Amino acid sequence: MRPPERSFGFLLYDSARLLRRDFDRRARAIGLTRAQWSVLSHLNRYEGVNQVALADLMEIQPITLVRHLDRLEDAGWIIRAADPNDRRSRVPQLTDKARPVLERLQALAAETRELALIGIGDDERERLLDALQKIRANLSSREDAAGRTGTDGG
Repeated sequence: MRPPERSFGFLLYDSARLLRRDFDRRARAIGLTRAQWSVLSHLNRYEGVNQVALADLMEIQPITLVRHLDRLEDAGWIIRAADPNDRRSRVPQLTDKARPVLERLQALAAETRELALIGIGDDERERLLDALQKIRANLSSREDAAGRTGTDGG
């Protein structure tokens, strides 16, 4: 058995935890919670998506998303427009107030990323990204297969 400091799962999980912690520390000055900046980031990435689809993308319950959207709308970060394809549905949209904040969050993310990758050369970074993409694809395809077959994919 490998010690935790050489365990793939532990290292991946702990590295992700430390990345989030560093980014949270940097982003705290902006005044957004992690949940709020996550919603804004997803809205930026998936413009035009309705609330139900956004909750699915974020892997959170729709009611949880609605609470975040309520706070973001009250603060002027988003508006909710009618969905042109379904009048019962709403499409959250970023406001002009949110755009510079997203740019700042992207800059903070770049600072955290560079801190994490100190001492890792360009070639090694590319191999790391390639390996992580393969891992994600491996796990996503198993998840997709389990969803189609109704099994756990095991």
